[in-house]
Amino acid sequence: MDDLTERARRLFAGRIEFLKSAPALKFLPEPEVPEIAFAGRSNVGKSSLINALTGRKALARASVTPGRTQELNFFDVGDPLAFRLVDMPGYGFAKAPVKVVEQWRRLVRDFLRGRHVLKRTLLLIDARHGIKPVDAEMMKMLDEAAVGYRVVLTKADKIKASELAEVLARTQADARKHVAAHPEVVATSAEKGLGIAELRAAVLADAEV
Repeated sequence: MDDLTERARRLFAGRIEFLKSAPALKFLPEPEVPEIAFAGRSNVGKSSLINALTGRKALARASVTPGRTQELNFFDVGDPLAFRLVDMPGYGFAKAPVKVVEQWRRLVRDFLRGRHVLKRTLLLIDARHGIKPVDAEMMKMLDEAAVGYRVVLTKADKIKASELAEVLARTQADARKHVAAHPEVVATSAEKGLGIAELRAAVLADAEV
């Protein structure tokens, strides 16, 4: 185990606390430490991955109704405070009213463009489906905001190893066409713990850049 992986393990095993929810930009916490954001469409397994990453059972709560969470949720990591995780509202919900979708788009776009402490966004993609049109839209939004992002496959345990290798190769090839995307894609499973140590190390490395 290298030094970065071990430091990340220790950090995520320590103090992690919910700080606040921000339904609008004026409620954002002071930009005093690096931030790593999590983005993904509804039901991609964002809450489960954040909980697996932090070793907590219910730090991030999944909304029962897709598209219901229209806030940015902030979590403090480390004592003393090292960085913050930001759980962004899910996207791609078919039943949400146009007004709600537009509100989501404005909040996310303004946050991405105006947050200088945002070091990296982790874009979660369901390994069973690969990049869908709504994910491609989000990638475009991140490219335009010039926010560096890393593609993370979720639910990698739900498909065969051969299929996972194909999805990984395809997603990696797609990511490399995007100016703001990190070239390496991480495959994870919140349920089985696959890729969690690797992702923790990546988050710490991104926060320290």
